[in-house]
Amino acid sequence: MTLADPAKASPFWDKSVHQDRRPRLLARARIRAALRGFFDRQSFVEVEPAALQVSPGNEAHIGGFATDFVTLGGERQRYYLHSSPEFACKKLLAAGEERIYALTPVWRNGERGPLHHPEFTMLEWYRAHAPYDALIEDCRALLALAASQAGVESFSFRGVTCDPFAEPERLTLCEAFARYADLDLAACLNDRAKLAQEAQRLGLRVVEDDHWSDLFSKILSDRIEPHLGKGRATVLDLYPVSEAALARPAPHDPRFAERFELYACGVELANAFGELTDVEEQRRRFAHAMQERQRIYGETYPIDEDFLAALAHMPPSSGIALGFDRLVMLATGAHHIEDVIWTPLAGAQK
Repeated sequence: MTLADPAKASPFWDKSVHQDRRPRLLARARIRAALRGFFDRQSFVEVEPAALQVSPGNEAHIGGFATDFVTLGGERQRYYLHSSPEFACKKLLAAGEERIYALTPVWRNGERGPLHHPEFTMLEWYRAHAPYDALIEDCRALLALAASQAGVESFSFRGVTCDPFAEPERLTLCEAFARYADLDLAACLNDRAKLAQEAQRLGLRVVEDDHWSDLFSKILSDRIEPHLGKGRATVLDLYPVSEAALARPAPHDPRFAERFELYACGVELANAFGELTDVEEQRRRFAHAMQERQRIYGETYPIDEDFLAALAHMPPSSGIALGFDRLVMLATGAHHIEDVIWTPLAGAQK
């Protein structure tokens, strides 16, 4: 029995459960080693970002785990487990590193389900002085590498399959909204009333306090994402700049940002940016995201001033975060993220 139904399953350390899970865990270990080899061959340096940070990040919808450091004098200082090694990695780019990667645990509060776990493994890598198109080629290679290490010719999840060896489809947000929702996204930018009308046309529930971003997310998750990564991976490219808090504007159209997400079998695998290095614009975006978090969740997180100071010295770079556990899931045909985590959190999901 696997951990797909933890309310009924035996603990992961039960020998019969472990023997059932072990083939996928061994595949995880092989994929992990192969990914390291991929980056090592390209002269990347593996870095080890500290998990404790002054901020878990400033994304409106990502919750953090807080803890207190107690000094010898008894003073309590609030820290957070990082939700991504991004801030630490960018500080290293500012310090002069040019090709780095981290394969590290990260923590996100309030997330648990078939594709989410409070603690999971993130693969992040950064290329200084490189266009973010280079990251697409990296993704193509890593999908094929994971499939080879798992000994499979296709990825699968919930009956959807994807060829990890095929060239990914590259689709802009505008193209995706037109194809799957018959919606002109560019004509709706920053127009809440118009986007609300389109959402209602699509049969989606619209409430009075939905902001533009809320409506965008509803349409994206309900009408667009289920179609992505079928048959072959999809690179969903050029997000509205309001939906890409750490990405620089696209040079040909500043309404959109150099951000893409990688999908396979309808599952979001990775999130990539042409990195924003404008300090004041980054501060403004963080402040706006925390206003949104206060509106929705009634709390905010501090802004890492050390990160903003380092950002002024960071070279033009491209970076990407990939959910390693999800990659292993697709490569091994697992139905639940906890089937590919060596020691998942105890207790039934809610």
